[in-house]
Amino acid sequence: MGTFVSTEHDGHVAVVTIDNPPMNALSAALLEELETEIDRLDADDATRAVVLRGGGERAFVAGADIKEFPALRESAAQEGGSARGIQRLGARMDAAGTPFVAAIKGYCLGGGLELAMCCDIRICADDAQLGQPEIKLGLIPGGGGTQRLPRLVGLGRALLLNLTGDFVDAATAERWGLVEKVVPAGDVLTAALEVARAIADRSPHAVAVVRELARTTRDLPLEEGLRREAEGFRRCLASEDGLEGVTAFIEKREPTFTGR
Repeated sequence: MGTFVSTEHDGHVAVVTIDNPPMNALSAALLEELETEIDRLDADDATRAVVLRGGGERAFVAGADIKEFPALRESAAQEGGSARGIQRLGARMDAAGTPFVAAIKGYCLGGGLELAMCCDIRICADDAQLGQPEIKLGLIPGGGGTQRLPRLVGLGRALLLNLTGDFVDAATAERWGLVEKVVPAGDVLTAALEVARAIADRSPHAVAVVRELARTTRDLPLEEGLRREAEGFRRCLASEDGLEGVTAFIEKREPTFTGR
C-alpha cells in the first residue's frame, strides 16, 4: 500500500483506490504513485480489469492539487506539472492491455474528469457532479480536457463545459455520453465491479485487441479502420484463446481463457 494509492483484488479484478483527503486532489506525487501501480497491474497476468475509484464519500477526484500551481510558474522543468502528469498517465492507460472502469461518485472535476476520461468505461453515482472548472481560474484543462472531452460528447458540449466551467449532473453526463451508466450512489462500486468482472471473464487477448482498435482507429477513414479490424479478427482467430473459445462453444462448455 502506497501513500496515496491502495489496491485490493476481487478475483481477476483489481480495485485501485485514490486516497488523498478531503477531495482526492491529484498531486504530482500521487500521479507518480498511480502510474507505478498501473504499470505493475498491467504486467500482472492475473489482473484482467481495473476499477479506479476515489476514497471517502465526497469525490472521485475533485481536480489537480492547486497548491502546487504557484511553484509551476517558477520551474520550467515541471513541463506542465500535474496536467502533463495526467496526460502521461492517460497515454500509459491507453497503451495498456488491461481495461479500466471508473467508479465515479461525488465531485469529478478538472483533472479528476480527465482521469475518468482516460478509463474505458465510466459508472457514475446519481449524485455526482462533473465538470472542467479550470476556466474559472484563468486556466484551461491541461490533462486532456480539450482533447478527450470533444471525442466523447461532441465539440459544442465540450466547449460549453470548458468555456463556462459549469458542472453537469449525472443524468446529463449519461445523456451526453460522458458516462456509460448511472446508478444509486451506494451502488456505484458494485456496479463497476459487475462490469469489470464481466470483462475479466472474457479473453484477455481479445479484450486487448478491442481496446487497441478503439484507441487507434477512431480518427481513421472507415476503410482503413475496417482493414485493421479484419486483421485484429485474424489475430484473435489464430490465438490460443480464439481456439479455446470456438472449441468450448462447439463442446457446449464454458471457455477457459489464458490471454494467449
